[in-house]
Amino acid sequence: MKLSQEAFVKPARIVFPSIRCGLENATETMNRILPKAATSLWLIFFLALGARLGFAWQQERKFPRDVLAPAMFSQETGSIAKSLALGKGFSSPFGKDTGPTAWLTPVYPLLVAGIFRVFGIFTRPSFFAVVFLNAVFSSGVCVPIFYAGKRIAGAGVASGAAWLWALFPNAVMFPFEWVWDTSLSVLLGATILWATLELAESKRWRDWCLYGWLWGFTLMTNPSLGSLLPFLLGWAAYRAYRLNQPHRGMEFDATKPALVAALIAILCCLPWTIRNYIVFHRVVPLRSNLPLELYIGNNENYTPRAVWPPQITKERELVRYFHMGEIPFMEEEKRKALAFMRAYPRVEVRLIADRFVAFWTGLADPWQRFLSADSLVRVLLLCSTASALGGLLGIAALLGKHSPYAFPLAAYPLVFPWLYYLTHSNLRYRHPIDPAVLLLVAIAVTSSVKKATARRGSVLVPDTGNVHSPAPDG
Repeated sequence: MKLSQEAFVKPARIVFPSIRCGLENATETMNRILPKAATSLWLIFFLALGARLGFAWQQERKFPRDVLAPAMFSQETGSIAKSLALGKGFSSPFGKDTGPTAWLTPVYPLLVAGIFRVFGIFTRPSFFAVVFLNAVFSSGVCVPIFYAGKRIAGAGVASGAAWLWALFPNAVMFPFEWVWDTSLSVLLGATILWATLELAESKRWRDWCLYGWLWGFTLMTNPSLGSLLPFLLGWAAYRAYRLNQPHRGMEFDATKPALVAALIAILCCLPWTIRNYIVFHRVVPLRSNLPLELYIGNNENYTPRAVWPPQITKERELVRYFHMGEIPFMEEEKRKALAFMRAYPRVEVRLIADRFVAFWTGLADPWQRFLSADSLVRVLLLCSTASALGGLLGIAALLGKHSPYAFPLAAYPLVFPWLYYLTHSNLRYRHPIDPAVLLLVAIAVTSSVKKATARRGSVLVPDTGNVHSPAPDG
């Protein structure tokens, strides 16, 4: 039996238009859904949380069951939290009973102590609870960094910065690697940036008071972020003044609310400072361990080339700490560190340069060790270096646009690191400012794409200015 050509053509005329219509509808649906998904904070948050928990699950399988929790809790935070959970007070930062301490500020050790009371001291459930909490803190950074980016440069930059943070290798690793205030500090640092941008346009006293409380809580968590306080609060007050000048018909003097915010931040720290004075008979506003950190990076056993094991280590200095007590020990460390810095200014300049490189890349000699490092270290080196360079380009982009937001964003990478340039540095110390750096990266990328698109458009537009119409007939 022969089939005519018409037997094939008629069904094709019906089926192919239907397929084309279906593809067009699917494309239209995807074009509508994808932008919403890309800017969905819930999606970004849960993907960030999944990445962090997935890394933790993969890493914990490498440790023997009986070793994991004691090893991770063996640092100062875990030891102080153990003392708190046992009812011995804020004391003994190194396991041995050495009495009261101000080695750390109280917020995060108290948080870990609460977990110990619920899940047990140095147990696997306690460790997993801490890691989960750290992962939530780290993933939560997507929220303030999104809204800060949206205020500065729009939804595109906002979602780009949030996605960068969600997948940034350092941010994925640290919730598991460090039972420390690192993940909470990074959330507070990003929240302060967002709050500063919002505060600059607020005339409500309540907002300025809450801003002061936020700073007080931050100082009780990680005092290092306090180096940003005068710059961010000063900018917010100046910006509020500029936006509410009398000639614009709006009178608002931001000086008084700014002073009140600063006073509230100080009052939040005052009970801790009083406690330290009662215990040590010295004024210790926040933490006592800065002299030791200064001496670790500036000591008489410095050698031009790094040696292993180091000739000066925190562990070896702690033997003296146990014998002398916390405050006398710190006073001697301060004296020795300052004497070294005064005696060897050229060496100090070189050390600062090495710490600068280590702060932004993770190693003082990254390129010499890059080829011999494993793949994970290489990824961290590349991502850390690229983000640092991208942050610099982001500052340049904001300055080029004369953006009022250039100052508060630039304060994070330009002001915060100096404490670590003078002591010692690594990627963990940089982490509280990483969200601001990645926001600058998103700004730099977006600015570059817009410039490239504009140049391409100008090339494609035909130049009609040189086209002459024919002369009219005589």
